[in-house]
Amino acid sequence: MAYSAEKAQEKRRGFLDPRTKLALVLVLALFVMGGLGGDQLKGIKTILSVLPFLLLLIERQWKRFARGVAMLIVGYGLLLAMPYLPGILNYLALMCGGILTRFVVTIVMGEYLIATTSVSEFISAMERLHMPQAITIPMSVMFRLFPTIGSEWRSIRRAMAMRGIRLGGARAGQVLEYQLVPMMTSTVRIGEELSASALTRGLGAPTGRTNICRIGFRVADVLLLAGCAFAIVVWILELCGVTLW
Repeated sequence: MAYSAEKAQEKRRGFLDPRTKLALVLVLALFVMGGLGGDQLKGIKTILSVLPFLLLLIERQWKRFARGVAMLIVGYGLLLAMPYLPGILNYLALMCGGILTRFVVTIVMGEYLIATTSVSEFISAMERLHMPQAITIPMSVMFRLFPTIGSEWRSIRRAMAMRGIRLGGARAGQVLEYQLVPMMTSTVRIGEELSASALTRGLGAPTGRTNICRIGFRVADVLLLAGCAFAIVVWILELCGVTLW
């Protein structure tokens, strides 16, 4: 059976262009996580906060969607329970709830970007944006680093659990030595191997690199990019003292 690289790339083509996903991550980091605009842009921030979860549902990323929603529920639950908690627990609930409600949305968008974008698509998008290789190569390595580290961590946990080394087990005190230390050494090794793999594939070559994947803006990309631009324009107008509503 003949293998068609073009069909394989088209099959794993995401719902959005990688450049649109990068723009959404940046806008969410500025407005939701960074808190730009204050209460004046509360409505826009609410829409932006819902967007990553909607995209996960469209791409059928059920586990990531459920994990993100659960973390948001915990965060808002801590903020609601904060007034009823005494002393230091009040401050801990405020800190943890504030971090979760602000950071989770952007983290979920980052997970969506990594889960639905192949390395080839990302590199092609960076080349379209005329990004220097000093930025493209480390970020392309990062796309493979986090999933590989997650797989390595699960393997280490399974191996240690078979030996009774886990939190809450009889040998819980050995978790630091037998799980975290191997994880740190594996992370260094994985980073070196992925960097070597990227250079072997010609990412550092002085000549142009060909790419078989197809990327391009669709109707959804145009609408979402227009929404990002609208949020930035509204914020700039607010800085200038112009109120739209």
